[in-house]
Amino acid sequence: MPRTAVVALGGNAITRGGQSGTYAEQAENAHAMARAVCALRDAGWNVVLVHGNGPQVGNLAIQQDEAASIVPALPLFCVNSMTQGQLGSLLGLALLAEGRGRLPGVVSVVTHVMVDPADPAFERPTKPVGPYFTEAQARVLAQERGWDMIPDGER
Repeated sequence: MPRTAVVALGGNAITRGGQSGTYAEQAENAHAMARAVCALRDAGWNVVLVHGNGPQVGNLAIQQDEAASIVPALPLFCVNSMTQGQLGSLLGLALLAEGRGRLPGVVSVVTHVMVDPADPAFERPTKPVGPYFTEAQARVLAQERGWDMIPDGER
């Protein structure tokens, strides 16, 4: 019976520190991940890949906000689904390209999670999304846009 590996890929592995998140950067990072997954497959493992999307959903939310005077911005859960689909496509294409016919199939799934709107965690958000800002930039953006800003490690 084949073994199964669950590979968890954070959104920061798709858009790395110092990168702005261009498609070319994300695709290059996805191909590096795909080579590692293909090596696992070649070693006899089944692989389930899960991914985060914090930087990507934050970037898309900013794009939505900036374009709101032209087209209506969508709610965060829609933006989250959009980036899940985008990253699923990006990773699937990288896996197919790196697998060169060795993979039996690649499937991407968009998920939704129900969260209790009364959850007290909403009073103090701790999961940052989007790009990293300097402390000075964060103060200005929090003041001007009403954003909740929190530190994320050394960044």
